Amino acid sequence: MIIIKTLKEIIENNDLNLEDFIFYGNNIAKINNYLDKEKRGKLVLVTSTSPTKYGEGKTTLAISLNDSLNSLNYKSIVALREPSLGPVFGTKGGANGGGCAKIVPEMPINLHFTGDIHAITTANNLLSAIIDNHIFQGNSLLIKDIKHERCIDLNDRSLRNVSINGTLTKFNISTASEMMAILCLSRDREDLREKLGNILVGYNNDKKEIFVRDLNCVNALMLLLEDAIKPNVVKTLEDNLALVHGGPFANIAHGTSSIVSTRYALNHFDYTVVEAGFGSDMGALKYFDIVARQNKDLIPDVTVLNTTIQSLKYNGNNDLKKGISNLEYHIDNMLRFTNNLIVVLNKHESDKDEDIKYIEDYVIRRGLAFSLSTGYLNGSSGSLDAAKKIVELAKTKDKELNLSYELYDDLKLKISKFCKKNFGVHNIVYSDDALKSLELINKGKFKDLPICIAKTQYSITPHKDVLGYPKDFDITIKDIKLFSGAGFITIYLGNILTMPGLSSDANYLHM
Repeated sequence: MIIIKTLKEIIENNDLNLEDFIFYGNNIAKINNYLDKEKRGKLVLVTSTSPTKYGEGKTTLAISLNDSLNSLNYKSIVALREPSLGPVFGTKGGANGGGCAKIVPEMPINLHFTGDIHAITTANNLLSAIIDNHIFQGNSLLIKDIKHERCIDLNDRSLRNVSINGTLTKFNISTASEMMAILCLSRDREDLREKLGNILVGYNNDKKEIFVRDLNCVNALMLLLEDAIKPNVVKTLEDNLALVHGGPFANIAHGTSSIVSTRYALNHFDYTVVEAGFGSDMGALKYFDIVARQNKDLIPDVTVLNTTIQSLKYNGNNDLKKGISNLEYHIDNMLRFTNNLIVVLNKHESDKDEDIKYIEDYVIRRGLAFSLSTGYLNGSSGSLDAAKKIVELAKTKDKELNLSYELYDDLKLKISKFCKKNFGVHNIVYSDDALKSLELINKGKFKDLPICIAKTQYSITPHKDVLGYPKDFDITIKDIKLFSGAGFITIYLGNILTMPGLSSDANYLHM
């Protein structure tokens, strides 16, 4: 007989204090007391080979691994990002996992949940209104060139280019906004306050930087984000705890759940499973280069590289022997950062034994651990082998974090080092807009920030149809933006969009 537990029962079973939680019914809560304590647990980072239209099941694997670790009597929790309404109603759909490895309640998590993304959107757009009002009321700061942009958590291509008060601007999707990145990269309320104050509003006539703190509105923004910074707690189908907090896109923003949720998990659990969005060239690179660079306690103890036979065949034009080059790239990529790497093949029912054996043999020849997961079909029992191997890997010391560049490097040098080392780029071309932005940033006080690459998630290159393991290709940098509040500089490659559109067969048609 299956006994379904309430969230309160599961929290108590994990020796957590119910008084530290604010409950939204029986199955959703916020952590009211999330402040740091001494770190106790191991961190497992789940990433993937390049995503395809078939889906690689990275979230499903992360949830399944968490359930498996709990079934092995380790105290474990998974920390995931909150779904964005853009993909929910667009092409990708929800982000709850799948099959027997899900977080619940599914519909509330996919939609309004606890209102965090709404709060982020409102804070972002309040700031836009405050900037416009300051200019209307006399513009004592002499703001001329506004850099802050509005956002909405929907796919709406008509908002890519708009005119407001005679000025051309645009909306971003909320999950790609600086406000979202700030919430996820803040260590606590005071760090959130400082980061909000550091948001670049724009420049005056003398090209001097104007920041949010100059507008005296940080307190107003803090009020809107008061509850949003508190991590959300739900459960898996197997009655294990899951944190769902923040939702930055990994192809545009940094692509991992909040620092406060990860730190809370590490302070209270033996194992914390976190997911980095899209392939290792996106979320995992940014995790190491932005999150772990600035928070050494968040360096992963084990990295899991998820893949599927379908995705590798897709990368080889239906030829697995050609498509395995994509797995080769992602292994090479992650070995620059970690020794404790395991490749997990997410099994589909139609997978052939000879194809599974081919991938396993390749991984073993690379000297890495390999595991086959059937978490989608079997839940925790389907990922037990992977969980056991992760526990063993976590016992061995990993190498020191090996980053691509130094923060004091010139911005062009950072871009060159990062793109050549991590992507295999041959030549870098800058647009006129990018060169103008680069010059402005180099003159300012925030030029020593890390960089965040924005490009398509479907290819190592900026071109989504170039698959496999491309090498020695050229890139064009279309634009560069300073996100001084979030603490990084975003480099836009190719035709990357910060406001997606809806497809002809979008999910809203099938709801």
